[in-house]
Amino acid sequence: MTVITRFAPSPTGYLHVGGARTALFSWLHARKQGGKFILRIEDTDLERSTQESVDAILQGMSWLQLDYDAGPFYQTQHFERYQQIIQQLLDQGDAYYCYCSKEELEALRNQQMANKEKPRYNGCCREHATVREGVQPVVRFKNPLEGEVVINDLVKGQIIVANKELDDLIIARSDGSPTYNLTVVVDDMDMQVTHVIRGDDHVNNTPRQINILLALGANLPQYAHVPMILGPDGARLSKRHGAVSVMQYRDDGYLPDALLNYLVRLGWSHGDQEIFNREQMIELFTLEHVNVSASTFNMEKLLWLNHQYLMNSDPEYVAEHLLWHLQQLGLDVTQGPALAEVVKAQRERCKTLVEMAEASRYYFQDFEAYDEKASAKNFKPGTEKVLQALLAEFQAISEWQGEALHNLVLQTAERLELGLGKVAQPLRVAVCGTAVSPAIDITLALLGREKTLQRLQRAIDYIEKLN
Repeated sequence: MTVITRFAPSPTGYLHVGGARTALFSWLHARKQGGKFILRIEDTDLERSTQESVDAILQGMSWLQLDYDAGPFYQTQHFERYQQIIQQLLDQGDAYYCYCSKEELEALRNQQMANKEKPRYNGCCREHATVREGVQPVVRFKNPLEGEVVINDLVKGQIIVANKELDDLIIARSDGSPTYNLTVVVDDMDMQVTHVIRGDDHVNNTPRQINILLALGANLPQYAHVPMILGPDGARLSKRHGAVSVMQYRDDGYLPDALLNYLVRLGWSHGDQEIFNREQMIELFTLEHVNVSASTFNMEKLLWLNHQYLMNSDPEYVAEHLLWHLQQLGLDVTQGPALAEVVKAQRERCKTLVEMAEASRYYFQDFEAYDEKASAKNFKPGTEKVLQALLAEFQAISEWQGEALHNLVLQTAERLELGLGKVAQPLRVAVCGTAVSPAIDITLALLGREKTLQRLQRAIDYIEKLN
């Protein structure tokens, strides 16, 4: 049997971290089992579904590199198939037309709640529906009245639901459009999905969907309902906790692999290991080791993990993602050093790619002004002589690389009988515009001879005018 999983988001908003984790778990299970991973867009809610949301989902999946083997499939393209199944259920006697009005159903609901009963449809039209002229009926599934549904959930264990607890749900609206529980069943059946991995907010839907599958004579998939993600305050994750679009994490400077690593640890563990590359995730992930209890989203932990990835990932991989951030700043990366070398220089001090891009501006673009505090502290009267001495040495040097530049700065400090800080800091402000940068020899090597000489002369002129 080929394992087939699916991720089936509704395009009524962006791809958020809860959805991304569900997609990741489904992807990992399929990859581990050598199976197929399907992307299905459940867009039958025509009022709320938007193309913008579809695009956001596809963009998020692409950025996370959760590649799918089939799809994206769109439910709106399969309405004819859903109508066939609805008619089949009607013909089999497993579904019926219901002519009850909204007002009647609301009155029934209010009465049940007043009697402290569970609100549910009472089966009024189940056996003897009264056809009403001018009323477009809905279609309801005729749920079994006896017996029980047993779900051997791969995360939660065995769940037993008595059929008498389930009412006859609507599978087609009065306008003929299919409802969620019907379309999901048909798609999972037609796509031969073997494992349905989704949030545990769907647990109540599962027994209803199983009964429809049984009525259709379909093979039942295995179900795995993963727990919710909570905010630090214990409430369901919301925007104020960080439940923003996955793409917001890109914009905020997180690496996709860091976010995936964080999400896989939200509800799953392998001993005390914290950091997993994709290959390790695929090798080690099992649904049986997904936690039953909810997980808490922690931005500080995600930030720590992102820093670990910046420091330890292949610099070329980080550079690919840094490029986008530098471009957002309007920087021409062809006018600077190799991005992988910038990553190596900056990754110890930067926790996000946004920080790294901002801290690296001076490699690609001349700065308009010196940092006020840095220039006040380091451009004292007489400092221009230190910079002039460095300029002369740099103009004469034949080899522009780190060790030679480092030695030259040291020798200049010794010759002028100054501490290294009295030479290196004014030099740093002169070439970077700020008092903060990687080691001065690395900074100079990345800047290159031409930029260094130009900026040194500019700083000398600035100090002379200042004093």
